Amino acid sequence: MEKIAIISDIHGNLPALEAVLLDIKRRRIKRIICLGDLVGKGPDSVAVVDRVKEVCESVVQGNWDLGITLPQEQPAGLWHQQQLSEDRLAYLKQLPFSVDLNVSGKLFRLFHASAQSVYHRVKRKASKQERLAMFQNTEMTGQSEDGKQPDIVGYGDIHIPYLITIKNPSEKRSVKQASSGLMLFNVGSVGTPYDGIPQACYCVLEGEAEVQVEAGFAIQFVRVPYDIERAVRLAYSAQMPESHRYELEITTGLVHK
Repeated sequence: MEKIAIISDIHGNLPALEAVLLDIKRRRIKRIICLGDLVGKGPDSVAVVDRVKEVCESVVQGNWDLGITLPQEQPAGLWHQQQLSEDRLAYLKQLPFSVDLNVSGKLFRLFHASAQSVYHRVKRKASKQERLAMFQNTEMTGQSEDGKQPDIVGYGDIHIPYLITIKNPSEKRSVKQASSGLMLFNVGSVGTPYDGIPQACYCVLEGEAEVQVEAGFAIQFVRVPYDIERAVRLAYSAQMPESHRYELEITTGLVHK
């Protein structure tokens, strides 16, 4: 079986990314996919963009990745944008919206926030209607080669890892046929988790790659401790705007506004 690491929402937190990449290496995982939001919040967007470009086979666009390429008015936005070169901003602007994978006979679709937009947030306690919309083929996601909708969707954006199964009302099959259930999961955040656990979070997908017949697969959540004190020092040393809020978020694992 092949293993694929899925990371997301690094937000300029280089110590957290370094710890996750070391954990991935120790697990001998060769393939890495990133679900966006490389930049912002933390001070090391430049290093994070360069490292992600180096190690990830696919990177999809997050709302921060797109937003930082647009005109900025707030001091924090201006600061983060000014750290990035024109080449890096161009790279972030052209990132694809989603990526599809065939694993163990299942079609996996991975994107940042939802099937509609990088800015459309789907919370952990979203309605069933909102969850089912995550599996639609949209103008943004496009369609798979055979036009089918994904069986399993993974996303980032909300910084809270979870996994649920959903009954698909559009498919009716006999008990002798495969289940019509869908699976939705959030990979959590490498750089700024919001579930109260101040450790970097990512997922490992394990299964038979590019296999059309059904086979066993697994989705594993991994938490990785890292040097938070170093991450805080880097923010203050860089004189990053809103360093105190960033410190509160990465030390508590909770969002602060």
